Amino acid sequence: MRILFVENHDVFADGVRARFLAAHEVVIVPSLAGAREALARTSFEVILVDFDLDDGKGVELVQELCASGSKAPTIVVSAREDGNQALLTAGAMAAVSKLQFNRIEGVLAALEIAADERA
Repeated sequence: MRILFVENHDVFADGVRARFLAAHEVVIVPSLAGAREALARTSFEVILVDFDLDDGKGVELVQELCASGSKAPTIVVSAREDGNQALLTAGAMAAVSKLQFNRIEGVLAALEIAADERA
């Protein structure tokens, strides 16, 4: 899967990519601006979004994706429960706490199965 990971903590993002997302093509950007640029250049099958970013809140990106009719599932990845809830309310499909990130593999597997069934 081609995944956009919007995360401003480099060490966390690199660790997640190495440990949980190694089988996927992952583009990591640290900001809303970086996410917008990446989305303008290419399409992604999944978008992982943190709540607190350097130039704003992930809620803004989730709302923009929903308003644009994006088909890519958006998954919340925040250590803050209120951040996860805000992103879900804004339209994200699922939440995976940074404190339980090992769950991401199951979420991605479910998305792949659903995509295969639609094909």
